[in-house]
Amino acid sequence: SSSIIALSPGMKQGVLDRGYPSNKIAVIPNGSDIDNFAADSSASKQFCVSRPWLGDHPLLVYAGSIGKVNGLEYLVRLAKHLMLIRSNIRILIVGDGALRQQLLDQSSQLGVLGLNLFVEDKVPKSEVPQVLSACTMTSSLFIDLPEMRSNSANKFFDGLAAGKPIFLNYGGWMHDLVVHHQCGVAAWGRSLQDVAFELDQRMNDHSWLSQSGLRARELAAKYFERNMLASQLENVLT
Repeated sequence: SSSIIALSPGMKQGVLDRGYPSNKIAVIPNGSDIDNFAADSSASKQFCVSRPWLGDHPLLVYAGSIGKVNGLEYLVRLAKHLMLIRSNIRILIVGDGALRQQLLDQSSQLGVLGLNLFVEDKVPKSEVPQVLSACTMTSSLFIDLPEMRSNSANKFFDGLAAGKPIFLNYGGWMHDLVVHHQCGVAAWGRSLQDVAFELDQRMNDHSWLSQSGLRARELAAKYFERNMLASQLENVLT
């Protein structure tokens, strides 16, 4: 190849480790579509009204694949811990995948399905902004594999573009961004009990939510805005 584009610093390091020259590797992650994910109060209201179980509860959303690598049983166990501390948080999983039925079975067995955890069918990408407009916090999750710490998941950048605090349960460069820019809750390496207590506090703190969401959107605009990254790609190609 004349050049290689890596989607994260860790992916670049993986290419470097195999002897490819550093000056021929560009790092261009997935981008944030700030215009499409701008807050829409009418869409948010419509979303909430159509879900009687939601009411005015804080909402944590996961929108994406339900596969082995995503490890969504983490959210099932988190929902149980939130229930034990009588948190008012609701969790919504929107998506499909090979482990969807297993997820439903686990949720039912733990007694959280339909109480504080809900699962809906996947929606077209064009409808994801409506989902994120209605949520209090969005999330990106993976099983704890070192290789996954270099991922460049679209859902992370969509959440930033929507100006929502981000919930992560894995380490790596995204974890470092959330911690450094104070734009969400980083759960990696922590007990579910501690995470549940922090989420319950943060998601009911309107001042924290507002400031964290603002920092998330600022992060998107400064480093991950789609048109800016497209220009970087064009420079590599030309």
